[in-house]
Amino acid sequence: MRLTRLYKDPGSGANGCPTVYLGESGELIVQGYQVDEDTLGKLENVLPGEGAVRISAEVLLGAVERYRESGSR
Repeated sequence: MRLTRLYKDPGSGANGCPTVYLGESGELIVQGYQVDEDTLGKLENVLPGEGAVRISAEVLLGAVERYRESGSR
């Protein structure tokens, strides 16, 4: 799958995360630190193979802004 980086946390340095990508299928891919087991256990309906990551609201909003600017819908 080809990915286009939409937004990366400006405070994360040259490498690292969190980062949000747009996949060629139109889906968003989120790279971030995995939540701990306690937090994962509080999520509803987590299916086998699913996980959860933490990202800041700034990164999410930045990705949405770039997504809209790209004309993707």
